[in-house]
Amino acid sequence: MEDRVLIVDDDEAVLTMLEKVMRSYGFLPDTVMTGEEAIERIMNIGYALVLLDINLKGINGFQVIERIRKNGQNLPIIVISARKEEYDTLYGLDIGADDYITKPFNPVILGAKAKALVRRSKAPSGTCGEIMTVGPFSYNLSTLRLYKGGAEIELTGRENAIMKLFLDNAGRVFSREMIFDLIWADPSADSSAVPVYINRLRQKIEDDPAAPAFIQNIRGIGYRFVIPEKP
Repeated sequence: MEDRVLIVDDDEAVLTMLEKVMRSYGFLPDTVMTGEEAIERIMNIGYALVLLDINLKGINGFQVIERIRKNGQNLPIIVISARKEEYDTLYGLDIGADDYITKPFNPVILGAKAKALVRRSKAPSGTCGEIMTVGPFSYNLSTLRLYKGGAEIELTGRENAIMKLFLDNAGRVFSREMIFDLIWADPSADSSAVPVYINRLRQKIEDDPAAPAFIQNIRGIGYRFVIPEKP
């Protein structure tokens, strides 16, 4: 049986595009254009996932998240917004969103994130909780803190976002431009900043940053996060 997903955006073109993406990943999408409609649907229909814009007429996306969570609805929510300020991302996650993707976005990444969130939400109680574990890394989804072998690794906001992207998509190749489009909030910057942050992240998570085992370079393409097999 297909999982139902609710798509909330006030742009018909975006709704149409997101509907196609979700169908291609095996979801059954419904679409609405206001926050009020979204809340009414969520309270009456069993959705597996919500894709939510922030800039809506009437109540905005942040208010939708707050009302959903206050009413005890724990379904996964992915914010998809043109608002790229780091504050907006962190605020959205803090009040209960499970992920925050900025427009424009890569449909492949969105589809992968959607499937992973729904799969995790269906896991039996106590099997996944608030902690994501990938190899030696664990990521607290409530506090947004990263640990390696039980020791916390302090990350900046962008480092944190890049690491979460990698953890959600282990084994997937990302070009520099894809990472920039998904993570960056500064319109004055360009994708040349990505290698700088990748290097900083390697300095923090790799045993030997000069010979990275986790964040690998894919020549001519970009980067891939992997968990090396134990000898």
